[in-house]
Amino acid sequence: MNRQHTVVDSPYGPLTLVATDGILSGLYMTGQRHRPPEETFGDPDPRPFGEAVRQLDAYYARELTDFDLSLHLDGTPFQRGVWDLLRKIPYGRTRTYGELAEILGKPSASRAVGLANGRNPIGIIVPCHRVIGASGSLTGYGGGLDRKRRLLAFESGTADDAGDGTLF
Repeated sequence: MNRQHTVVDSPYGPLTLVATDGILSGLYMTGQRHRPPEETFGDPDPRPFGEAVRQLDAYYARELTDFDLSLHLDGTPFQRGVWDLLRKIPYGRTRTYGELAEILGKPSASRAVGLANGRNPIGIIVPCHRVIGASGSLTGYGGGLDRKRRLLAFESGTADDAGDGTLF
């Protein structure tokens, strides 16, 4: 396994992008829960991340709503199933943990869905911020509830921004 990383600026603070064998395998926010140790990110090298950075910039500029990137998602089969469902939640919409559990055919697994959601290694691009509690509450987010609130407001068009992708 060959790993590289780079750090890019975003409206949500610095993002660390990680690639495994040239394929995006991580997008981590500063202070993120379950963020792997820095020494596992590999050598600094921005070359594998050109398309990911281009698409993230288009997302912040409101020019892109669906990411089209090859991803290396390393997790259990259940986690990968949850992460695949996250990518199907439409831009600007939310789903509950229970709804995702139902879709997976495991209606009593909403807590397991929440745990898998929290272990998502590629935030924003695999939009775990679009999952909310059954009551509509903004329960847990590895990047912090303030970032989740800001991402959801941005996608719904209610964010206080100047239209250039810079929030608050």
